[in-house]
Amino acid sequence: MDNYALDGKIVARAAKGRRAMLAIVLGSSLAMLGAGAMSLAVFTDSDTNGATWTTGTIILGVTPTTVFTPGVVMPGDFGEQTVTVANTGTGALRYAMSSLATNTDTKGLRSQLTLTIDAGPCGSSAGLLYSGTLQGAAFGSSAQGAQAGDRPVAAGANEQLCFAWNLPLTTGDAFQGASTTATFTFDAEQTKNN
Repeated sequence: MDNYALDGKIVARAAKGRRAMLAIVLGSSLAMLGAGAMSLAVFTDSDTNGATWTTGTIILGVTPTTVFTPGVVMPGDFGEQTVTVANTGTGALRYAMSSLATNTDTKGLRSQLTLTIDAGPCGSSAGLLYSGTLQGAAFGSSAQGAQAGDRPVAAGANEQLCFAWNLPLTTGDAFQGASTTATFTFDAEQTKNN
């Protein structure tokens, strides 16, 4: 065989291999192009959704901040003051009240002064909440959950209470010059789920 014929066969075989390779590459390209064209033709859509949580508030306000400023008192003296308990929060609440009276001397005036607390403004009682000595004045309970004596107040509402004190005429000479201080504490909690 001559070299020319041999070279022709090699060239023909190489050309045939190139054509086969070109056919494979071209076929793969067309397949990928077709798949891409098919995926571009699909309609799609998406949407998002979210959530927001806001907690409610329990805000108790008591006015006036100083219930009594009687000055010098004598046996037989008395006084009263309407106290407003307001719920300026967004949730309903219930509240209780406790007190602490401390003598600024050793005479014990806190055990002589009497205190009554009525529901409603002074002059219009809607029910007695407490009657006794200044020492230990309380109603309801600050323990969690509904307790006997707790007072409910709706969101944005208020309640008036009448605080009235008296130093009885039977107070003896031993209490001359005596002094005491009282602090009234109002504790509130949510009523929903509680």
